[in-house]
Amino acid sequence: MARPKEEHPTSAELEVLKVLWQRGPSTVRDVLEELNTVRPRAYTSVMSLMNVMADKGQLVRREEGRAFVYAPACEREETLGGMVADLLGRAFEGSASQLVAHLLDQSRPDSGELDEIRKAIQQYKQQGRQ
Repeated sequence: MARPKEEHPTSAELEVLKVLWQRGPSTVRDVLEELNTVRPRAYTSVMSLMNVMADKGQLVRREEGRAFVYAPACEREETLGGMVADLLGRAFEGSASQLVAHLLDQSRPDSGELDEIRKAIQQYKQQGRQ
């Protein structure tokens, strides 16, 4: 029986997605090696997680020889955009200014990051999205 499709990935699922967005289509062993640079995990745990993600529609897999190759079902921007939109709506009642103020308070960006934020706002204005 297929698992229900979750709206957003869990933190463990997001770790796997980050690896796949960076590396491209990969086997369980490839993903495991990358994840193990942060903290050790068992092959069977990663394999089970990736199979669950495929059942949920977060990953697509194809057989290649004796192994499966997995790829994200959605692009990084689509997945992260949905997560941010959900947070914006549920936690900040749709207020982008409250979200940004909270983000700045929590992340304490350095001057370089603040410059990048200003550039992003300027580009947003120039694209006529205001």
